[in-house]
Amino acid sequence: MESGDRPALRVDLLGGFRLLAGGEQVTVSGGSERLLSFIALCGQAVPRTLMAGTLWPDRPERRAYASLRSALARLEGVGRQVLHIGATEVRLSPAAGVDIDEARSLARRILDPSTPTPDGDLSATSVETLSVDLLPGWYDDWVVQGAEEWHQLRLHALEALAEDFIRAGRFADAVAAAGVAVRAEPLRESAHAALIRAHLAEGNQAEALRDYERYEHHLAEELRLRPTPLVSDLVGGLRAIAHG
Repeated sequence: MESGDRPALRVDLLGGFRLLAGGEQVTVSGGSERLLSFIALCGQAVPRTLMAGTLWPDRPERRAYASLRSALARLEGVGRQVLHIGATEVRLSPAAGVDIDEARSLARRILDPSTPTPDGDLSATSVETLSVDLLPGWYDDWVVQGAEEWHQLRLHALEALAEDFIRAGRFADAVAAAGVAVRAEPLRESAHAALIRAHLAEGNQAEALRDYERYEHHLAEELRLRPTPLVSDLVGGLRAIAHG
């Protein structure tokens, strides 16, 4: 979705919480941030009982439910506009956009084996979107679970996007996409394989070999493991020449 087409009301969760109205950030309390983030992350109507138990897990049921009623009552202005508050459930307004929903859709388009990645998704903007963590610094259980799911999805998408860029002859973009995956998970072998393939496709054998050797050293130092053929076979010939 182009920035000009974005909904006037937005809840952004990538890189941190932001509530936006007409492109301007709106300040809300920390409690309202948690409430809006939970509903936005769920992506569907949420029963009040589930919200109360999840957001106030250490309180008795009646007190948690009372806390939810109080939190909803305190919402005003844009914070209330982005919600549809029902008697038994709460959901985000259809008029409100959520960046994590858009990012997940992007990742799934890239990973869909039945169709080529759309040309519009082969962009630096896609790499940027897939580079950002969900609500970093938040440690609620529901955030940690959602953040890990997004982390894994975006890593797979970055690796697939790097391969798409290689096929398109866009080697700098391929290196950028794979490099983001490597920095996010320095011991992830499939990410290093994608980066090495990008270097080799561009003809940069020395960079491919350097990345392999950094990975080999890091893997041995951290886990006392050796790279598997998934990545070692990519540079087998180069290593034989370099160390022959």
